[in-house]
Amino acid sequence: MAYNHGIRVSEQATSLVAPITGSAGLQVIIGTAPINLAKDPYAVTNIPLLVNNYAEAAEQLGFSDNFKDYTLCQSIDASFRVLNVAPIILINVLDPKKHKKNNAEKTVNVTAKQATLEEQGILHDTLIVKESEATLTAGTDYITSFNEKGLLQITLIEGSAHAGATQLKVTSTSIDPTMVQTQDIIGGYDPVSGKETGLELIRQVYPKFNMTPGLLLAPGWSHIPEIGAVLGAKCGEINGVFTCECVLDVDCTSTGATKYTAVGEWKNKNGYTNKHSVLLWPQVKVGKKQYAYSAVFAALTAYTDARNDDVPNLSPSNKLIGITGMVLADGTEVTLDQVQANLLNGQGIVTAINVNGWRTWGNNTAAYPATTDPKDRWFCCRRFFSWWGNSFILTYFQRVDDPANYRLIESIVDSENIRGNSYVSQGKCAGARIVFEEKDNPITDVLNGKIQFHQYLAPYTPAEDILNVLEFDPDMLAAAISGGGN
Repeated sequence: MAYNHGIRVSEQATSLVAPITGSAGLQVIIGTAPINLAKDPYAVTNIPLLVNNYAEAAEQLGFSDNFKDYTLCQSIDASFRVLNVAPIILINVLDPKKHKKNNAEKTVNVTAKQATLEEQGILHDTLIVKESEATLTAGTDYITSFNEKGLLQITLIEGSAHAGATQLKVTSTSIDPTMVQTQDIIGGYDPVSGKETGLELIRQVYPKFNMTPGLLLAPGWSHIPEIGAVLGAKCGEINGVFTCECVLDVDCTSTGATKYTAVGEWKNKNGYTNKHSVLLWPQVKVGKKQYAYSAVFAALTAYTDARNDDVPNLSPSNKLIGITGMVLADGTEVTLDQVQANLLNGQGIVTAINVNGWRTWGNNTAAYPATTDPKDRWFCCRRFFSWWGNSFILTYFQRVDDPANYRLIESIVDSENIRGNSYVSQGKCAGARIVFEEKDNPITDVLNGKIQFHQYLAPYTPAEDILNVLEFDPDMLAAAISGGGN
């Protein structure tokens, strides 16, 4: 052993572990996009894409105000223009090699060396442009671009042999969003190619981005029972361990629920009762733009989290939502008063009311009223449990395979209790504590490499019903009349 004389230091691993918070309100959105407008239309199908602003979304997937055909644009608009929250993850299932149609040859007029094609969704690489019988060459005789309406423009290049053309014959292929079916959204796994599609791609979010999904949604699609059921199922055991919630819509077309009194029956008939889901009725609008309610509600929920230190303890109910009205799928206006909205809330359905501005209205998950357990009934409590569990996994994953000794146990218990006390002091929950008990850890389990903790969480429930009892006090009146109040 060396002979020491002087002053020295050494380092020891930190006994407390810094927490890693999950992505509380990270939206993972599945649907269709106008990918013919994208930078690379053939490289953005069935791939999770992380975007942080409108420009990134438009560059990678294109953008259109045709929300009915291009459903991802609802969430792009709601997240970046209505609520201004980021990031979001987009999964487009529209395949330009599969969901397409051939356009018949058309003759277009050229004005100032430019011609505009009226067909929507044109894939620019499929163009065949002719002057009479001569075929023009892209890049040599002409270039293409899209205008603000998403229409393809052909611009003749000065110096080309065809620069003076006054008419062109054009054939092309367009993407066809009407060909996308329920099964494309649900997706699956191809054992031959080894590729996943649709909702199966949720599994890739964490491995790709190191971010856990917070909210799953498919605006324009989630009102279809098969899709609603799969979205609910995908909320549990993501990557085998993570949990999140989904935001679903009620069908408010003529074949669904067009009156508020019919919504509860539709919900129960179609099995929208998953505890990890919140169910919304009807659709909403901002000016002339009409959205599936899920697109705006999910963006609002993520926005609420972002303004609250990324902690999902606040309910998104009774928050100003930035809409100008509620509508059915066909655009018919819907106006509910508080009594009617409360009826929906009592059936586990969230809606909106106009009280000094349009507000979300409702705290219950779709599991209510069949489920009254606070952690599964209240949407904010359900999200708090999912978020805390994800954070626990992310924080202590580094301790897996460490020796199962007292130091490991003490480190996790101390770290979690300090974390819990911090959130209590911030008013983000009423309590959070963790214990390690011998009765939960028999020696047979320890020998098999298993240790178990027990954590108690108490997020605040929403103050949904506030009552003030007013009573007439004749003594106060008598005192005032007799002058005793002076």
